[in-house]
Amino acid sequence: MRLRPWLVLLVAWLLHFAASVRAAEPFLVFEPQGNGNGKNIVLISGDEEYRSEESLPQLARILSVYHGFRCTVLFAINPKDGAIDPDRLDNIPGLEALDSADLMVILTRFRDLPDDQMRHIANYVESGKPIVGLRTATHAFALKSSPTFAKYNWNNPDGGFGRLVLGETWIKHHGQHGKQSTRGVVNPKESTHPILKGIRDGEIWSKTDVYEARLPLPGDSRVLLYGEVLSGMKPEDAPVSGALNDPMMPIAWVKSYTGTSGKTARVFTTTLGTSEDLLTEGNRRLLVNACYWALGLERKIRAKANVGLVGEYHPSPFAFGGYIKGLKPADLKH
Repeated sequence: MRLRPWLVLLVAWLLHFAASVRAAEPFLVFEPQGNGNGKNIVLISGDEEYRSEESLPQLARILSVYHGFRCTVLFAINPKDGAIDPDRLDNIPGLEALDSADLMVILTRFRDLPDDQMRHIANYVESGKPIVGLRTATHAFALKSSPTFAKYNWNNPDGGFGRLVLGETWIKHHGQHGKQSTRGVVNPKESTHPILKGIRDGEIWSKTDVYEARLPLPGDSRVLLYGEVLSGMKPEDAPVSGALNDPMMPIAWVKSYTGTSGKTARVFTTTLGTSEDLLTEGNRRLLVNACYWALGLERKIRAKANVGLVGEYHPSPFAFGGYIKGLKPADLKH
């Protein structure tokens, strides 16, 4: 049957309109490739320094292309032009995606979100669903404009979201920021933990420095990796001597969190998290394994699972004000 010309034009216009709407959306969705595993991950970016707006889309690609997860990536957006603006502390559209999420991956810093956005995060956290927190998620929220969710503020006496949920809040840099990098040292007591599968001692390295933490970490926290402070910004640099490495600070750990729902979540936290970290295979494997473990899929973790980069990836160095101006979510789709 031949289609009428006007119908062909209508269908073409509708397809173009749908594509235009998707291109204008303030978030990214990566559908699982191949056989999906039915799990839905929401990754929330929003920090001014470590370029989470670059790293989380790449992590989402890895999780969707090689591992069959459906991934939604959210960004700090300037509502005036729809561009990604990490300096905009009060707007992360699309957080309602958490309402149907199986896992939240968060890398935000000092966000002051309005109640209608923050409510989705709070509901998720208290639901007992799993959480993966990266780098500045230890000080994810500084809610000044509304007291509704002030319990999550990083500087609460109890440590807020960082200390209560993830295991630690912001204290200070441990070492010289931007001058001393970090080598991951496996905790021998946890060397068989599923998250460390396929990761050998010394394969974790980051240009970011170690964060200070109060030891021991709270509750049932189990340290997987300690951070050895290096004398320079290369993985082969020697460790510094003295108090900075005695004792070494934890840089990756697991714990549980029981929300107001009464259900208990699996939580993984690492203080690594610059966009350049994903250039190191061990770091990518750590994060992918952590997602599997958090979701209760540790039996599916494979030591040699594919964690390769997907597409072109040229991350910006970490720096305040170092984000690409005018970049929109659709620009990071491929």
